Amino acid sequence: MEQANISRLQYFPITLFATVMGMTGLGIAFDRYDLITKSNLGVGEYIIYAMLIWFSFICCVYALKIAKYPKEVKEEFAHPIRVNFFPALSISMLLLAIGLECYQPLLSEIFCYAGATLQIIFTYIILYKWFYRDYKLQTINPAWFIPVVGTLLVPVAGKGTLPVDVLWFFFSIGIVLWPIMYALVKYRLIFHEQLPAKFLPTKFILIAPPAIGFIAYFKLTGSLDPFSRILYFFALFTTLMLFTMFRKFYSVPYYVSWWAYTFPMDAITIATLVMYKLSGNVFYKYLSVFFLIVATLVVAHVLFYSIVNALKGKVCVPD
Repeated sequence: MEQANISRLQYFPITLFATVMGMTGLGIAFDRYDLITKSNLGVGEYIIYAMLIWFSFICCVYALKIAKYPKEVKEEFAHPIRVNFFPALSISMLLLAIGLECYQPLLSEIFCYAGATLQIIFTYIILYKWFYRDYKLQTINPAWFIPVVGTLLVPVAGKGTLPVDVLWFFFSIGIVLWPIMYALVKYRLIFHEQLPAKFLPTKFILIAPPAIGFIAYFKLTGSLDPFSRILYFFALFTTLMLFTMFRKFYSVPYYVSWWAYTFPMDAITIATLVMYKLSGNVFYKYLSVFFLIVATLVVAHVLFYSIVNALKGKVCVPD
């Protein structure tokens, strides 16, 4: 039994921080729905506090892995795909900063500063690797967007906490890198072999940069101008495009990568709520309700199968 426990810890994946992203994003979506539509569901607060506990647990376990199995952590950080999931730690902090803003302002500020600091560190390290490592084109997949999404989240989490120039600094990084990465990923997807089934769910990450970029731009400018409309409608287009590929995604067996479905759905839900707030068009209210239902069902589905597979010992195993 002890050996089994050690083995589980040894293969505890950095990708599990994506569970915090997906669940916290859903909690924020429920909170924003209550705020913008004047509803009183009250679900978001419970989800956010639950994710605060879960995030703390994952951090403790991964810290224990660093202490006991530093070699495995170094291998993850050197991996051309897994390294892009390390910013999921800083993104989780930024999301908790957003979610806790109304409930625990001081803790929210701490998460904001810590998350922004870690995010810029991870961004520079990963960019260095992109420039100076001999990566093959086959290693590129939508998970490479994760560091970009983190930079776009800083203005959302940091509004009112961080200096405005810092917010624009992070936004500029993300909004310029996003189309460059989009072109690279599209080139790889179209002109080279298909992604392995394990990585198909990461295609949903394509939704996140324009959706989060739209929310960040709103936070910075407070306006609905042509550029913000481009960001929102491209996020909407990408979401609907992926919906048309439902059968492809439905056939994918369970992997931890299923969590890639969750946060992007949260992001388009929140972006649609912001669109409703800015435009006053009731169509976006109904669309946000639809997306919120879909996001909830997706998170519930992925969470259920994650628990089932964890109980079967199929999580935290060698890849």
